[in-house]
Amino acid sequence: MKSAVTIALVPQVKSGPWVYWNNLEEGIEKASSLGFDAVELFTADAFLDVEEVRELTSRYGISVAATGTGAGKVLHGLTLTDADAAVREKAIGFISEMISFGAALGAPAIIGSMQGNISGAGREPALQWLGEGLARLQEKAKAQGTVLIYEPLNRYETNLFNTLDDAAAFLQAHKLDNVKLLADLFHMNIEESSIAKAILDNGAHIGHVHFADSNRRAIGMGHTDMSGVADALRQIEYNEYISAEIFPLPDSDAAALQTITAFRQWFKK
Repeated sequence: MKSAVTIALVPQVKSGPWVYWNNLEEGIEKASSLGFDAVELFTADAFLDVEEVRELTSRYGISVAATGTGAGKVLHGLTLTDADAAVREKAIGFISEMISFGAALGAPAIIGSMQGNISGAGREPALQWLGEGLARLQEKAKAQGTVLIYEPLNRYETNLFNTLDDAAAFLQAHKLDNVKLLADLFHMNIEESSIAKAILDNGAHIGHVHFADSNRRAIGMGHTDMSGVADALRQIEYNEYISAEIFPLPDSDAAALQTITAFRQWFKK
């Protein structure tokens, strides 16, 4: 398993669960100095200079774990389940660009908030739109040699899929074989009866993990039972990134230090 920490590069977002903010090189340098394997990027769009990112990650000996697409919703109001077909098409276009950006850096794109919600059109149309969008996007990712990451969110953020079981069943039913699930421990703490069992039951589908405690602070600052979680990830032979999408509390440096300490405690024994 490999460690990662988040960097947000969206000035319009004043708060959120990201460790480092606004300064790409500073975030990469700090992550590298603490011994993280990679950074996860949350950017406003796909037009960040790929060569600049490559140069910085090479200089500091670090990789890019994933790229987030949430700015598509936060800044532009785009989702894959909007009742307006033109908005859905724009959402697919935005995510497609992020897939290309991530692929150029050897990283998958994550669909979290851009999945949207079931609105007045009803559940059946929303799920049809979601399936159609993911099918198109998984082909885009496959053509560029990467996978697509889909994140079940808690009930306060979406009414589509809140558990790994339900999301995995949807992927299977729609033959979305190039879409992997993101197991976010914060969302799972709210929705899963057992985080460890959900991981064990859906291990074949998990492609990314968000390392966040019950209060979305660094692991060890809440009440998540990491013993069972760590054992489950080892049992499914998970070997991808464990990435801290957490609030920078009490500050960015302390949150990052606590994260890498917890990562080593649970996964580098």
